[in-house]
Amino acid sequence: MSTALIIIAIIVIIALSAYATTLLLKLKRQTANNQRILEERQAVANEHRQKVLTDIRYIAAAMLEDRCELSEGVVRIGKLFDALSMTEQVTPLFPQLFAHYQLIESHPIMEARKALPKQQRMKLDFARMRSEADLGDAILEEAKKIAEFEHAPTH
Repeated sequence: MSTALIIIAIIVIIALSAYATTLLLKLKRQTANNQRILEERQAVANEHRQKVLTDIRYIAAAMLEDRCELSEGVVRIGKLFDALSMTEQVTPLFPQLFAHYQLIESHPIMEARKALPKQQRMKLDFARMRSEADLGDAILEEAKKIAEFEHAPTH
């Protein structure tokens, strides 16, 4: 009887070991798959980030070549840096651009602007033009740096 119990115990141990091995292999495959998916997502995110940075450099070059108005370029660049969640990182690099951006980012555009009373539109235009006059040259100098801007991925 004791031999039968030992054989049954060995069979149970072998079965449990096989099941544990199966679970470990499954976990290893799942971990590898999760790592692959994470790397693919990071690659897609980095590709998107590079495309947006290319757009930022293009807008800066357009500002330098007078193909884009100063304030329009500042707003577009500011919003793109916001979209990349890089504003806090790059504000110290381009302080004049972001000073102007903070002033004009909330200005209404298109239909919302047309709906404003003329007096208010003129007041906003005056604030924008004064900022452009004060910061314009410095913003264009920063645009030269932005046109060549490269940012290493954070991860």
